[in-house]
Amino acid sequence: MTVANPFTDLFACPRCDKTPLRRKDGHYLCSSCKTEFPDIGGIPWLFADPEATLGEWRNRLHFSLQQLSHESKRLSEELATGDCRELTQQRLKQLKSATDEHRNALRNILSPINVQSMQVSYESHLALRTRLPIDQGLNTYYANVHRDWVWGDAENEASLQQITAALTASGGMRCGDTLVLGAGACRLAYDFHRATESARTVALDFNPLLLLIAQQMVMGNELQMYEFPIAPKSLSDIAVSQTLCAAESAGPNFGLVLADVLRPPFPPASFDTVVTPWLIDIISEDLPIFAARINRLLKPGGRWVNFGSLNFDRPERSRRYSPEEVQSIVEETGFGATKLTRTTMPYMCSPASCHGRQEKVFTFSAIKQEEARKPGRHKTLPDWIVIGNEPVPLLPSFKTQTLSTQIYSFIMSLVDGKRSIADMAMVLEQQKLMTRKEAEPAIRNFLTRMYDDSQRNSGF
Repeated sequence: MTVANPFTDLFACPRCDKTPLRRKDGHYLCSSCKTEFPDIGGIPWLFADPEATLGEWRNRLHFSLQQLSHESKRLSEELATGDCRELTQQRLKQLKSATDEHRNALRNILSPINVQSMQVSYESHLALRTRLPIDQGLNTYYANVHRDWVWGDAENEASLQQITAALTASGGMRCGDTLVLGAGACRLAYDFHRATESARTVALDFNPLLLLIAQQMVMGNELQMYEFPIAPKSLSDIAVSQTLCAAESAGPNFGLVLADVLRPPFPPASFDTVVTPWLIDIISEDLPIFAARINRLLKPGGRWVNFGSLNFDRPERSRRYSPEEVQSIVEETGFGATKLTRTTMPYMCSPASCHGRQEKVFTFSAIKQEEARKPGRHKTLPDWIVIGNEPVPLLPSFKTQTLSTQIYSFIMSLVDGKRSIADMAMVLEQQKLMTRKEAEPAIRNFLTRMYDDSQRNSGF
């Protein structure tokens, strides 16, 4: 059984923007550009380059599963030494058993992705590092799954209260057709749909693990999954088997879509309400451009509801917007007067973990008053990478990286189990790459990073 998607009639091609897509032989087809978009366990996979993105996620998820296998092997090796005290052995055995069960559970959940078809070695994954947003993988936001569907009722209720208060202040709870962008494991989207007068609600995210878990929840099913707290309160909290479930099914008017929030697969003026939870400050696109995208998705008089922190951690300081700047940007992109409210609420306070914090979050509900200028199509990568027919530019950073890579590769070629750092520095001096005085600290720093990487935990 899968969730029937209530927005199929509104899907637009994320590659050429034509509409509608039509259902054919278990996938979605654009009649204009002839691109086929797969169905992943009942969830439409609507990325602009569906096959490339699917292959990339397979690689990344396959790598994460292999990391768990290596973690299990490392735990077995530590247990085999016999050097551990009794309580330590108990902890390691518990963690190894949970790691193995966790990996099997994830393989089952991810079966629609067909991760099992991947044959790439662990070492190849380490070398190639497939390209998605670099922080997105199996482990990303996994803790939020348990907050959403196990122990986080207080946090989830506090979030919903902030959003409903903003809705009430801006016209009431009648939300019509609603789109939740960056929905994650979908608890907020689920609560929003049940608490408001939404005709139809679609939750969009690009992490397949999160949506495949959410799919089971909104259908009213249960999942047994391990929680691995960052700072366990006790020995019994090292790995906690949890039952994930929702209070009830979300019903037929709640749907899921796997897609990129920067290339949403819907035509302009499709929605009465767009919700962006914990999103606008973490995406790569500058806020004025993204605000215009939200405007384009909304019908005249539609509402944009935003909730979350405003921690714009950007390389460019000009894009690290203050709350006042956020308010001004929203109003400059076709929305009416916008009032931001701020509150302090608990965040990720697992009962099994010593970690947890109070977070200041901002909420606003902005009404679309006029059309914003159409933003350009979002491009993650330049054409010389995507198309491959243009010359690769010799960027200054490429020159620096080329030299660094050559030196590091040469250093690694010198690691033979016999040479010391002083010996290797002498070779670099002989090759006229740098003086021995310069080489020793450079080699030491490089080997320190390599050693740290080799010792770093894979995590969950």
